[in-house]
This record gives sequence, structure tokens and C-alpha cells, in this order.
Amino acid sequence: MKRIGFGIIVVVSILMLCMAAVGGAAASSHEAAEAPAKKVEPSIVLSYSIFFPPTHAQCIAGTQWAEEIEKRTNGYVKINVFPGGTLTAAPDCYDGVVQGISDIGMSCFAYTRGRFPVMEALDLPLGYPSGMVATRVANDFYDAVKPKELDDVNLLYIHAHGPGLLHTKKPVQKMEELKGMKIRSTGLSAKVVEALGGVAVAMPQPGTYEALQKGVVDGTFAPIETLKGWKQGEVIKSTTECTEIGYTTAMFVVINKSKWGQLPENIQKIFVEVSREYIDVHGRVWDEADAEGREFTLGLGNTIVPMTDEEGARWKAAVAPVMDDYAKAVAEKGIDGAANVAKLRELIGKYDQ
Repeated sequence: MKRIGFGIIVVVSILMLCMAAVGGAAASSHEAAEAPAKKVEPSIVLSYSIFFPPTHAQCIAGTQWAEEIEKRTNGYVKINVFPGGTLTAAPDCYDGVVQGISDIGMSCFAYTRGRFPVMEALDLPLGYPSGMVATRVANDFYDAVKPKELDDVNLLYIHAHGPGLLHTKKPVQKMEELKGMKIRSTGLSAKVVEALGGVAVAMPQPGTYEALQKGVVDGTFAPIETLKGWKQGEVIKSTTECTEIGYTTAMFVVINKSKWGQLPENIQKIFVEVSREYIDVHGRVWDEADAEGREFTLGLGNTIVPMTDEEGARWKAAVAPVMDDYAKAVAEKGIDGAANVAKLRELIGKYDQ
């Protein structure tokens, strides 16, 4: 009888051990499907190349995005930020992500002119009123057209600056005064310069301060935030408030496609959620930076030249062919450029309330 009792105890014990093992395996599987409940050592470490200098408001916003990813994954993901083009230079950032030099990158579509014919449309002089409007329009436009030109990465989100204005070393009030002036520009803003009679000089932001300082260029087309964010207010004297032709420069935040595919589904979900939230964060930061740039340049004694309605209409008419030329150029690649422009005008109207 005692032997029978002992046998029952042994069998029960074995069954309990088996159940505990199965339960433990199930728990482990569940934990792998969710972000860790408490802070852990990083299991995924990613590099993030940002072309903005570390003190720039957009670099700070990008860094905060990375920190929010780390926070929501409870430290499971760690993102090391490399600002100021220290990992990849601004024009090389996109290819750097494709090739795995960095896992994530932030830079401008316009820095590789011709590479993104669909997304180039965002940079046309369509009269963007603010960074928030431009940023929302950029993301809605991408969602609507989903161009194949970005298929070699995974796009996280886009942001775009407020109206690009003319900043020069001497005041410009009328279009004729631009004739022959060398103006730093990028992407389609170079076409704007040429349409207004200036000489376009292709150049990313990091080299603009020195070019202005040394007289390599006479001015720059850029949002007014650059006068503080890139310190360019120190090397110009005047800003022409040509908001009627306000263009933007759209900037991507992308992640290496292979690296994205390796992330667990729950971690991908966190990336997507935080990225959607940071669309408006970046838009708001652009507008705040524009206000600070205006205050900064005026504080240096520089002037802001208002544009009359009549002169604004002249500038707008002068750049109208830029839109037509874009549509013709991309049509050769099988892209409906006119439809892209129409969609952008529709979205600007939607958000400019």
C-alpha cells in the first residue's frame, strides 16, 4: 500500500513539473511577443545619421524621437544618434541607409536631385504657409502615391520646413535686382532661382555659412529658421519675404529595409506609432524655429523686406513654368506630374485653414 502511495506521489510530481515547464515556455513566448515590462539591457542597437548639427531644433526633435522609441520598448531598443553628418554626409545619407552604413537616416530628398522624381514635387514653389502644413502635406502625399523610388528602404516619416524665403547680402525688393546674383539652392529651388533671373548654386546647408561669408554666393533660398539654426543671419543682411512662392524642402526619416525586417512585429508597431506622433512634433518645431529665426536676424540688425501684392504676383507668375517643366520632365519617366501637383495643391488647401 505504501509503495502504491509513493508511486502516486512520484507520478503527480512528474506531471506538475511537466506543466510548469510548459507554462514557462508559454510565458517566454508571450514575453517575446511584447515589449519588456521593465527596463532591460538593449537587445537591439541601431545607428541614426542626422545631417543637422546637434544644436539644431530638428536634430533635437530627431533625438527625442529616438529616446521615445527606447522608452516605449523599456530599453530593449537603443538608438545611437550621429548628428552633423558625422556618420554619413547629407547627400550620402540615403545611400548610407540602403548600404547599411547607418541603420536609420534623416536628410533631404533634394540633396540627390533626380533620384526621387515623385517626391521632388513636394519642393515646388506652391506657397506653403508653414512648416506644420508642409509636414502634414508631405506625409499625406506619400501615403497617397506610395512611390516605388523609396522601395529600397522603409520610410518612417517625413517632415518639411516652412516657406523658403530669399536671404541676401544686399536687399532685394524687385525681381530685376536678382539678375545675375549667385543664390545657394537645392533641388527644385534651383529652378526657382533661375526663373527669377538669378544664378543657382547647388549646395547643402552645411556649406552655406562659409560660402556666404567668403562671397562664393550672394544669397540663399531657405526657411528663415536657418538664420539662427545654421547661424546664417551672421553672414546675410536682408530677407525678402516672398511667401507667395514659398517652397519647402522635404526630409525623410528612413530605416534600412533588412534591419526593419529583422525587428519583432511588436517593436515595429512601436516605431510606427511614435513616428506618426512625431509628424506634428516636427511640424511644430519648424514653425517655432521660424519664429526664433525671425527674432534672431532682426536682433542682429538685419532687415526683412516685405513684398507688395503686385510684386508678389510677378514672382508667382515667373515661377509658374517651374511646375510645368516638372510635369514634362517626369512624364518621360512615366510619372503623372500634373496629377502630383494637383494633389499637393489639394492637400495644402486642406491643411491651410
